Amino acid sequence: MSRLPALRRAAVREWGPLVTAVRRGLAGRGVRALALTTGAVALTAAVQLTQNQAWGYRPVQNLGAVRAEDPLWLALLRTPLSLFVPALDLPVWGALAQILLVFGLAELCLGRWRTLAVAYLATLAGTLYARIGIALGPEGFVGLPASDAQVVDTGPSAAVVGLAVYVCHQRRARFTGALVVLAMVVEVLVKDNLAGREHLAAVAAVLVVCRVREWRGRRRVQDLGAGGGGTRSGAPPMRSWNFRRGPAQRTSWW
Repeated sequence: MSRLPALRRAAVREWGPLVTAVRRGLAGRGVRALALTTGAVALTAAVQLTQNQAWGYRPVQNLGAVRAEDPLWLALLRTPLSLFVPALDLPVWGALAQILLVFGLAELCLGRWRTLAVAYLATLAGTLYARIGIALGPEGFVGLPASDAQVVDTGPSAAVVGLAVYVCHQRRARFTGALVVLAMVVEVLVKDNLAGREHLAAVAAVLVVCRVREWRGRRRVQDLGAGGGGTRSGAPPMRSWNFRRGPAQRTSWW
């Protein structure tokens, strides 16, 4: 029983900022704060219904199916919609649940446009990695076999993984973020396929963005301090939430 207070404090440290952001988002705008998430779930469900019809399969493939063997310009045009095209060999409820949970949390914590930007970045990172890996060949450490060029690459999984890592970094859920990264590594070790490799590429791209944001935030604080543009106490003004919670909590979890 003595461990319960310690576990509770650990849970508050880990998920407290995330829970606070969710409560504030819902309290401020209600369900309207989840407009992007609701639209993404509806679009994914509509695409799933369409591609399972005899008349709808080919249009969905033409608009949202990405393969590494396709011309790059065509793949880039199809990438945004490919995020909402569920894989045919997986149950659609899995994709819908991922979008509802992770997109919902991200929209409440990051806002609509940043959520879209991170989701697209993660998806694009996976798409571009497939081309690089195939060019390197299976002999390379990050290489892929030539047969992967014909694999249809769709679904929200890379975007979901990228958003999960980004939100954990922003809200300082270090342990949860590390678990997400570890799960992606284990996925590749257990079943080394294109999807798993693309998830790692999405994680890598998002971590780079997180590092750059952190570095820019520190530089901004240093510049304000060096320029004397601080408060009356001489301390630089803290404009980003990342720097409101004390020096010990400003470091990255990764």
